Amino acid sequence: MRIYFLRASAWVAIFCAVCSLSCRSKEPSESDANKPGPNTVKIDTKTVTPDVNAVEPKTATVRPADNVLVTVNGVDITEADLQILIKPDLDRLAKQAANRPPAIIEQYKKMVRQQALPQMIKIRLLEEKAKQANITVTDEDVTNELTKIASLQKPPVTLEELKKKIEASGYNFEQWKDQMRTLLTHQKLITLEYPDKVKVTEEDTKAYYEQTKSRWPEQTRASHILIKPDLSDPNSDPNEANALAKAKAEDLLKQIKEGADFAELAKAHSACPSGPGGGDLSFFPRTGKGSMVAEFSDAAFALEVDGISDVVKTTHGYHIIKVTDRREGLSFEQVKDSLMNELVQRRLFELGTEYFEKLKGEAKIVYPPGKEPKPAAPPVLPGGTPVR
Repeated sequence: MRIYFLRASAWVAIFCAVCSLSCRSKEPSESDANKPGPNTVKIDTKTVTPDVNAVEPKTATVRPADNVLVTVNGVDITEADLQILIKPDLDRLAKQAANRPPAIIEQYKKMVRQQALPQMIKIRLLEEKAKQANITVTDEDVTNELTKIASLQKPPVTLEELKKKIEASGYNFEQWKDQMRTLLTHQKLITLEYPDKVKVTEEDTKAYYEQTKSRWPEQTRASHILIKPDLSDPNSDPNEANALAKAKAEDLLKQIKEGADFAELAKAHSACPSGPGGGDLSFFPRTGKGSMVAEFSDAAFALEVDGISDVVKTTHGYHIIKVTDRREGLSFEQVKDSLMNELVQRRLFELGTEYFEKLKGEAKIVYPPGKEPKPAAPPVLPGGTPVR
């Protein structure tokens, strides 16, 4: 199930993978700290007898986790930092490994890694500015934001229910709260930098509602009984199979008109997966995403609530449709709060991108030789089809 805030907030999408980073200033390594300086050389004049069993000393090597990937304004971002950031994504990929080809999983891992470093640079620059501006985010700030997100779900949920939704989507809730704290820090910074541009008025929101009105269409809830022609025998006559299916549907319709229970007949006879649930298809719009085939939709929207159709033929077979509820398209007042929040998030995202480009232009970003980033190609299936 997709959580509403993940769709509504492009700003969250930028930072939803953020973990607490351990970016470190350049300091001497432990091996450097143990090296004698020019004034601390000690000479041992005692004769040493060679130990023939001694193992030849190995040349000291730098652990891969300590490799510097990039230096941002004098602060190193290391391989260890990157691993902390991408671990939640890699954990989620590991859970999906059984459902995707290994080659695709490996391509995803590579893409996650390559996309992470630019993200870390962005976070580093924004957090540096937030610290300079003395911006803080309290536990109360985080709780208030979570409460707002919960209230914007369709339908609204409690904080505990929101937590379950987040965890069901594969996220660790405590990590997600930390990410929310980082997000709010960045939002406060952008609001401080662009106070007038972040404001959203009711007029702005009304205009946005008109632009997105197709997202709030009239919806109908219906149940149906589907009778499919039996074409399992390759030698059967399709015309005869269709005639038998239509006759069965017409007989069931007659029973319904005589008082038979629609849901019980659907459970007993419908070939649709909705049959065991009494044929309920829940709400669907007239057209667009989530709608039914045209013949079915036209028949359903032509009925009043509790109305029952004649037998309707579609490519799936023969249907008897019962409309059980109707929703008008959502009004501006019904969606105003969520749309206003969405507009604010859009503006924060756009201004954040603009501000980051400004900071990046002013920053000193140095990659070690040979470690300049390369764009990651999207994963593709065999044959070159992109994975979506």
